[in-house]
Amino acid sequence: MLKKLKIDDGIIEELIPLQTNGNDDSPGCDADTDGLENSGYTQTKCRSYSRWSPLEEGVTLAWNDLTVSVKVPVNRKVVFKQIINNVTGALKPGSLAAIMGASGAGKSTLMTALGYRQRADMQVEGDILINGRPIGDYMKYMSGYMPQEDLFVSSLTVLEHMNIMAHLKLDRKISSAEKQNKIKMILKQLGLTKCMQTKIGALGQSKGLSGGEKKRLTFATELLNDPPILFCDEPTTGLDSFSAQKLVKIMNRMSMAGRTILCTIHQPSSEVFELFTQLILVAEGRIAYMGSRANATEFFEKLGFECPSSYSPADFFIKTLAIPCYETNSKIAVKRICDQFAVSDYAKEVDVVVQYEFHMGRAQPREFELRSQFKEPFWWQKLYWLTYRWSKEVLRDPSIQSLRILQRMVIALTVGLAYYGTDPMTQMGVQAVEGALFMFVAENTFYPMYSVLAAFPDNTPLFLREHRSGLYGTAVYYISRVFALLPGFIIEPLLFVLIAYWLSGLRRTPYAFCMTVLIATLTTNVATACGIMFSNAFESVPTAMAYLVPFDYVLMVTSGLFVKRGTVPVLMAWTRYVSWLMYSTESLSIIQWEGVKNISCHDGSRNDTLPCLPDGPSVLDKYSFSEDNLACDIWNMVFLLIVFHLLGYLCLRRRARK
Repeated sequence: MLKKLKIDDGIIEELIPLQTNGNDDSPGCDADTDGLENSGYTQTKCRSYSRWSPLEEGVTLAWNDLTVSVKVPVNRKVVFKQIINNVTGALKPGSLAAIMGASGAGKSTLMTALGYRQRADMQVEGDILINGRPIGDYMKYMSGYMPQEDLFVSSLTVLEHMNIMAHLKLDRKISSAEKQNKIKMILKQLGLTKCMQTKIGALGQSKGLSGGEKKRLTFATELLNDPPILFCDEPTTGLDSFSAQKLVKIMNRMSMAGRTILCTIHQPSSEVFELFTQLILVAEGRIAYMGSRANATEFFEKLGFECPSSYSPADFFIKTLAIPCYETNSKIAVKRICDQFAVSDYAKEVDVVVQYEFHMGRAQPREFELRSQFKEPFWWQKLYWLTYRWSKEVLRDPSIQSLRILQRMVIALTVGLAYYGTDPMTQMGVQAVEGALFMFVAENTFYPMYSVLAAFPDNTPLFLREHRSGLYGTAVYYISRVFALLPGFIIEPLLFVLIAYWLSGLRRTPYAFCMTVLIATLTTNVATACGIMFSNAFESVPTAMAYLVPFDYVLMVTSGLFVKRGTVPVLMAWTRYVSWLMYSTESLSIIQWEGVKNISCHDGSRNDTLPCLPDGPSVLDKYSFSEDNLACDIWNMVFLLIVFHLLGYLCLRRRARK
């Protein structure tokens, strides 16, 4: 039990009893260490209150007069709605605390604020302290945050995932051997050793990790940097009772080792509930109870709320604090419980700890040096490991690369056979060549663009989570994704041209072939950059597609084959600056027709009433193309490639900031 303390002129007259020699029986300090001997964790002292303590001895989390509001739309206006109302609390090292309450009580909002993971639409007022100092950006280095939803790159194995995350999260001064030892130790402790080489898998796949194993893998990821404090949002959601109990037992053992662990939890079983040492009950944004789990039942009994013997205490507390259909009587009862707790001995004990933390913060006017001590990996190291991760996904997911390449080869074969045997040096051949060139442009534009439009956003939720935790920046992520996809964007047009070019009877010179490969590759990459830009500009694929489809139609119509450049209406003149289809079509036509001196006009395939195109310049002039524009067209496509990628990055950055 905590004792009251008097602070006068910086002298502490009576200290809170804490473990110093292993004989103290204060809560959370002399915990049972059964099962820890071979766990890889060592028992440490709880934080000494005599002086500032190093983080290795644990941290005390304290908050005072904390109020959290979120933006909500009301009558076409945005106002702040108060979710957490002026709450105070503290958690000591060695605590495994559960935040419980009815739906909408403010559990997740409270933990989000305490973990320094608040959203952009949240406003946090009040004080939150770690070992007496205000929280700040250093929280991302010294704390772990286990979200409710498990997000992974499904094609990676457990060991690959942990290895990549270790190189992204850990201090760059740590050697690779030390990182591997840490990974193996954590996986062994969490019972994941047997599935190290198992692919994580996605929801609905028959092969992969189970729900419980994914939860433990999420937990293992947060343990990589050995954080002294952990925040876990609904860690047992979606798990059966056995898996939930197994996970919370692991948390219990780790709290015994000196960690501070805070969880939101919904309807735990009796066995799971008994594993928590501290309990925080939230109702209507206020604290209904905070203290030892074992004392919670006694507190409610004193208020006249006795838990039936057939009831689980956790279910009883939630039922008591629930307000069905905004019933007035229930609201009055909940308000009474919160008011009674505010003047109870339990609240006073919490206030003592909070006061002490504030006093120690004033007595030691220095900031944590954790951020300066931590040397995060260089940006190029992060780029390497992120590119490695996304490349693994590309190579192992058939829908991303292998099937796409196969489809492109089939389409190329179809296009080649459709124009097979055509003599380009005839009037009929001119039309066939221009038709083949349009297929080259269209197939290297629309298919890659729409495939990346659907594929790129799949990992955006994972990016947003890791970015907000400070793991890497938007630019590093964006470049790594492009680098991972780039080999496919080179191989696909190369194979397409290699198959379709020779079958279509196009100009048989090394120069023409190589230039066609270059133009097709540029076309593919500009199209995918445009698709990435649209996918990042909108939060859903259907919305992005709704805007992209009409944009594509405009580009296709003004590509130069359907409407001459000189006849484009003034209102559509802007398309010449963004239409890589026009640049691509013109450059491919120049490659095929420049230097051609003779095209037969008497091959029997021409209607005598139509004009004859006797040479290559005549063909180019028909479509308002000019041989002098070849270099300009290529550089314009390079410029568009850069612009679309820049806009795509800015759109992603805007989403990350939101």
